[in-house]
Amino acid sequence: MITAAANVNEVNVTKDQLSWTAGLLNVHEHPVVGFWLLYAAVVLMCIVVFNLGFARKLPLLKNIIVYAALFIGALPLTIFAIGMAVVESLIAAAIVLGIYKIRLKRHKQEQESQGSVT
Repeated sequence: MITAAANVNEVNVTKDQLSWTAGLLNVHEHPVVGFWLLYAAVVLMCIVVFNLGFARKLPLLKNIIVYAALFIGALPLTIFAIGMAVVESLIAAAIVLGIYKIRLKRHKQEQESQGSVT
């Protein structure tokens, strides 16, 4: 009976049950290290998306508060990222925001060049 109770607490997860990033970081083989690597990936991508999506520069104290909230909020996102495509979605958002920033910069340069010509 003791062995049956010990087996109840053991969870077997295969790579097929994980998101692509969680499988890449071997969360199923090394749960603790894989979780913290996945957390680092989520935090990194959240920072990139925040910096690409937020237009204004913030004062230092507000920046500290925002990044503290980001680090805390990344924990539940990391739990979701084990089985869902959270990091992949953040990568897609970063690509879209990056393209938007590049196009906006080119548009502003074209407006400035047309304004100086006329």
